Amino acid sequence: MDRRAYLATAGAALLPPVAGCLAGGLSESEYDVGMTANAFVPDRLEIGVGDTVVWGNNGSRSHTVTAYDGGLPDGADFFASGGFENTESARDAWNSGGGGDIVPGETYEHTFETPGEHNYFCIPHERDGMVGVVVVTE
Repeated sequence: MDRRAYLATAGAALLPPVAGCLAGGLSESEYDVGMTANAFVPDRLEIGVGDTVVWGNNGSRSHTVTAYDGGLPDGADFFASGGFENTESARDAWNSGGGGDIVPGETYEHTFETPGEHNYFCIPHERDGMVGVVVVTE
């Protein structure tokens, strides 16, 4: 076997054990909603009142989870990675230094207490269509 064939075979044999480490390194059991380059997966999740949703960044880019102020049911708590109080403050923090950043391999969670549709987005990838909704049922 020549050197190139050996290296190709050895490299292919090593790839499967490290494949999960190449991006965020999270297993699917560690989160309910994953984050790819420009999408939440799934982009629509149905849960019950009192359930906690975990978002996991298993990609290679930084993301945020940020509720739309006008996209929450009446009485629902605002949620955003970074703990911001509204959409504007979350956007301002991101734009002034990456506030609310969920880096690859990290998670963010929120417990939903109010029924209805809770719309959210990723600040740096909103223009690319990275939006989602958590539907909370009684």
